[in-house]
Amino acid sequence: MTKEKFKVMHNVFDNFTNKLLFKLITKGCFKGMESPISIGKESNVFSALTEEGKRVIIKIYRLETCDFNRMYDYIKHDSRFHNIRRKKRKIIFAWAQREYKNLLRAEKYGVVVPKPIAFLGNVLVLEFIGEKDNIAPKLKDKIPENKKQFFNEIVVNIKKLYKAKLVHADLSAFNILNLNEKPVFIDFSQTTTLEHPRAMEFLERDVKNIYNFFNKHGLKTEIEKTIKLIKK
Repeated sequence: MTKEKFKVMHNVFDNFTNKLLFKLITKGCFKGMESPISIGKESNVFSALTEEGKRVIIKIYRLETCDFNRMYDYIKHDSRFHNIRRKKRKIIFAWAQREYKNLLRAEKYGVVVPKPIAFLGNVLVLEFIGEKDNIAPKLKDKIPENKKQFFNEIVVNIKKLYKAKLVHADLSAFNILNLNEKPVFIDFSQTTTLEHPRAMEFLERDVKNIYNFFNKHGLKTEIEKTIKLIKK
């Protein structure tokens, strides 16, 4: 695909982001983007193909519409970014890098997540989670057959995250994939370290979100008992 065709096909992106994408292509991270998977408030997610024909995910944080003030509220308490300046692009780049680092740490502690492959500026390259051409559905779109087992596996992953001294801080049925009846956690940019003054509040919110979803679908669980199990 020529640079000119690429720009026409993806004219939702600015020139700066397009240059980053081409740098990642040059590095061999992927050879060309395919189709959009989701368009969020702050990012666009696409599938892409590598030279070997393998699919990957490209997540691009939009430079103009991101709420960098909200991002800064999370990052300012993260010691990994204590020198971050309150400038929009710097914060968005740190946000993408933060998601990459959070995924690396989560994966190291055994949390089931997409493998982080690369990041550059406001662009992330991640493992494609799914079967052949089809990305795994979100939990909200595919209720597990064995709800109790699925819930328990979510709790195990939250506990592993906690051991990694991380709290997802945005966990819900929207950012857990159902891959063949197994949960896969996604969207780790908001994930924060336990040093954040609101970390326990975020943990309780995550558990309540999952509790409310499964409770609505007929599974009775105990919030306080679950939180104690995670912290144990």
